[in-house]
Amino acid sequence: MDAWGLTDTGNVRKQNQDYYDIIEFGQECLLAIVCDGMGGAKSGNIASRLAADVFCGEVRRSIRSDLLVDDVKRIMSDAVQLANQAVFEHAQLSDDFTGMGTTLVAAFVCGKTLIVANVGDSRAYLVESGGIRQITVDHSVVQLMLRRGEISREEARTHPGKNLITRAVGTEQRVVCDIFTLPVEHGDYVLLCSDGLSNLVSEQELLFEIVHGAYKSGCCRCLVEMVKQRGAPDNVTCVLVAV
Repeated sequence: MDAWGLTDTGNVRKQNQDYYDIIEFGQECLLAIVCDGMGGAKSGNIASRLAADVFCGEVRRSIRSDLLVDDVKRIMSDAVQLANQAVFEHAQLSDDFTGMGTTLVAAFVCGKTLIVANVGDSRAYLVESGGIRQITVDHSVVQLMLRRGEISREEARTHPGKNLITRAVGTEQRVVCDIFTLPVEHGDYVLLCSDGLSNLVSEQELLFEIVHGAYKSGCCRCLVEMVKQRGAPDNVTCVLVAV
């Protein structure tokens, strides 16, 4: 199993508030995470790194080779709560940190099982023989409008409120995270990304680059460069896992 990641400030922002990490557990298991911080220049970057560090630390501490899928799901859910608590408590330390928070999307791949945890609008995609599909569901105002039938999927892509999220790590004392479990096969790919990528690159473009790109190790670089050529108004981060 291989994995690659890249984060970039983009063309407009002065600071990168995205953060990612990749942790290997032997040859068969791997954990990847992407967080997109919010709360201003003094706190967004702190929120994203703190959440990722706490989440990964708890998973690393708790994971064992004899665990069942339900055990791993519980560990990942508990790790999100610990990350939420850490960011929420940090926000109380200074007015500079008021309102800090972060999205969080994490994927644990072990053997033929993929478990994804998600809060916010950073996304996880699965690329398999049948194409590409979005695993996560955005916790955003636009997603709610889409679900209610108030706007079309095409309108959602360019809606002015697409960056308004309804759920984040660290903004409340407790947070609800989504957990997804999927089977994977050798040759599949898992893509994690912040909305800096998904807002500007379509699913078909993601699929083409992942499947037909010459070097998988350079796929994240190609996707980031694609975003930068289109203006990159936000930070952009992606992690690609080859199962």
